[in-house]
Amino acid sequence: MANEGVNNGRRRFLTTSTAVVGGVGVATAAYAFLSSWKPSARAQSAGAPVEVDISRLDTQPGARLTVQWRGKPVWIFRRTEAQLAVLPGLAERLADPDSENADQTPAFARNLARSIKPDIGVLVGICTHLGCSPMYVPELQPQAFDSEWQGGFFCPCHNSRFDIAGRVFAGVPAPSNLPVPPHHFDPDNPNLVIIGIAPEEVA
Repeated sequence: MANEGVNNGRRRFLTTSTAVVGGVGVATAAYAFLSSWKPSARAQSAGAPVEVDISRLDTQPGARLTVQWRGKPVWIFRRTEAQLAVLPGLAERLADPDSENADQTPAFARNLARSIKPDIGVLVGICTHLGCSPMYVPELQPQAFDSEWQGGFFCPCHNSRFDIAGRVFAGVPAPSNLPVPPHHFDPDNPNLVIIGIAPEEVA
């Protein structure tokens, strides 16, 4: 009888242990299976949307945020009323003042500021000449590279220039405007910009 009690106890222990180990195995397998549905880090870097909190732009005049999307730097910056006011007067100095090249300017940004909100610029920060990263020069004052400078971006590699809307100047090596990436503002949070999804793609 004593041996039977020992055997029953051992049997219950082995049964419980087996169940626990089996449960852990099933949970591990399920987690691995469900995790396989998530995009990999490589897939995310290849094109997954990027959310950016731009609330810092309100407290830092002239600030610019830089995030990575599809392996490219994307600039988000706030423009002043003075910067926006000079845009119409620059048309004669620009190669594509009306942003007619759809490859650089999606329909939702085909306006003077090339943006959804005039004061918020969102541009891919790569020169359209040979891929250098232009300098952000927001000041509305003469510069060594342009005596009539009214704010924008200057590429020191080969002296290409872009205005504060990312429109390329005529007569510089860069052939086209800085691209505007697909993006939209979160309807529930005006300080949240989602890079990678255009407004028309939002359900």
